[in-house]
Amino acid sequence: MSIAFLLTTLVVVATPGTGVVYTLAAGLSHGRRAAVVAALGCTVGIVPHMLATVTGVAALLHTSATAFQVLKYAGVAYLLYMAWATLRDREAIGVEGGGAPLSSGQMIWRGVLINILNPKLTIFFFAFLPQFVTPGEPRALLRMLALSGVFMLATFVVFAVYGVLAASVRSHVISRPRVMTWLRRSFAGSFVVLGAKLAVTSR
Repeated sequence: MSIAFLLTTLVVVATPGTGVVYTLAAGLSHGRRAAVVAALGCTVGIVPHMLATVTGVAALLHTSATAFQVLKYAGVAYLLYMAWATLRDREAIGVEGGGAPLSSGQMIWRGVLINILNPKLTIFFFAFLPQFVTPGEPRALLRMLALSGVFMLATFVVFAVYGVLAASVRSHVISRPRVMTWLRRSFAGSFVVLGAKLAVTSR
């Protein structure tokens, strides 16, 4: 395990994106446990991209414009849905309203979808992992799986830290309705911006 791989992984994981926004929202909404659950969902969402990479499906996304565009716009649509749901459902960001809070399963599923519907993650794995595997290495597949496991562990830890830190200031935020309204709009806006960014990206 090289230092270069670990540093690159930490930079990529710590850079704010949809998963970070989702985990922060969960921490502010429902506390530390919810933040960890959301981080777990985002981490599980990496598995399909990892499997796609090691089985060569990533090559299809890389070479097929149609496959890439379909997955990309599905991701854009889901991010816009998340923005709409955040604005519409007070339980999404906050503790107001009479709706039932999301279950752990629902939170995990949302986190999984956020990462599954991001084709750039598969392309990232396809371009990133081979750099740390020696060509012709007898156990190249096992090494790629091991590196993917480290990437997933880093994702879970960093996202959980983000969420727990957000949860630590929750008590100072939930008692201020205006602040909660501003946060709800900010998170919704973040999902829109991230969706727009995904929409204009190319392979």
